[in-house]
Amino acid sequence: MMYDVVSLGEFIIDFTPYSNPENKIVFEQKPGGAPCNLAAGVAKLGKKAAFIGKVGKDMFGDVCIETLEQAGIDTKGVVMTDACNTTLAFVKLLPSGDRRFSFYRNPGADMMLAFDEVDLSLIDNTKIFHFGSVSMTHEPARTATMEAAKYAKSKGKIISYDPNLRESLWPDLGTAKDVMLEAMQYADIVKISHEELEFLTGLTDLDQGSKLLMEQYGIKMMTITLAADGAYGRVGDNTVKLGAYDVKTIDTNGAGDSFFSGVLYKVLELGKPVDQVNAQELHDIIDFGNATGSITTTGKGAIPSMPTLEQVYDCIKNVPILK
Repeated sequence: MMYDVVSLGEFIIDFTPYSNPENKIVFEQKPGGAPCNLAAGVAKLGKKAAFIGKVGKDMFGDVCIETLEQAGIDTKGVVMTDACNTTLAFVKLLPSGDRRFSFYRNPGADMMLAFDEVDLSLIDNTKIFHFGSVSMTHEPARTATMEAAKYAKSKGKIISYDPNLRESLWPDLGTAKDVMLEAMQYADIVKISHEELEFLTGLTDLDQGSKLLMEQYGIKMMTITLAADGAYGRVGDNTVKLGAYDVKTIDTNGAGDSFFSGVLYKVLELGKPVDQVNAQELHDIIDFGNATGSITTTGKGAIPSMPTLEQVYDCIKNVPILK
């Protein structure tokens, strides 16, 4: 089988707080993890996706497998282990809509993925290989992730990368920065937040920060998420900054992953080298990504809230952009 996107990384269970009818706070189980969210987003838009990762032989690992299958994602790259449990994350929603995480991962199964457990045939048979930084916080998953990206690069695949900073998971922020930047050398398309741009470059200016990373690491397309302010995109000297859509936001979990799934969908649809994307195409890519991300905030949990292609185009046509 040929895949459009093969994603490698963590699959974890988020426990997200909501108020029940008695106005008491309860935690709802929401399977996720950025690479899985992205794969689910791509699949919901009609593309073929597969996932590579490791979960525990426990009830949460079973939920992970079931969630992937229900989302239409190929699970043959998922390894199960009884040596450690599936990672859990408890989410705190802030009044701003932002989130804070408490992870139960010492170690978690996702950290223990070894390179010899990576199904390279999945990478051989995909158009895009996607990975993030959470799977690089500890060994052996760090080496597995880097070597998989290196292998994908050697096979001429388009590589997308999400340096997704979760500070509490790293031994220290110096190591986080070094490893996150080291992985940039493999990436063709990068998605980071404005805060992550500042962390990695020391710069807050979108033009300066994106240009620095692109020139230093040979990145072909840079996208920067700006929360409620939308997103920024850059290919070569072409740049665009577009606002998010004016939707009723309930839960921002997975919005950035959904945005990136929309970006990758449009790149796949164009079917041309990433560095040849022109200004109008870049505009359309970021706009589409903003719509997918905005819609995802209107539901509870990331994977269940990923939009269909019809919903995205309906949003673009009928929902105003935030000013």
